[in-house]
Amino acid sequence: MNATLVDALGSAFTLVLIVSAPILLIGLAVSLITSLLQAMTQVQEQTLSLVPRLMAMLVALLFFMSWMLSEIITFATEMFSTAA
Repeated sequence: MNATLVDALGSAFTLVLIVSAPILLIGLAVSLITSLLQAMTQVQEQTLSLVPRLMAMLVALLFFMSWMLSEIITFATEMFSTAA
């Protein structure tokens, strides 16, 4: 029972990393581009880095939502079917 629980938690953490990776990577890329533009223009305004990053992550979330939900539903179905 203990090994089964450890395997389930490992699978859950792996799923969380896989599902959240696209959103986080897009946020990282937009943040890097914005930081480079701020360094080149020497404009150091906090809202200039926050707003584009939030917008890009929101668009990515809307774009990847169906894939994320299908992965989570598949995992939940698998977990409930093995528990019974």
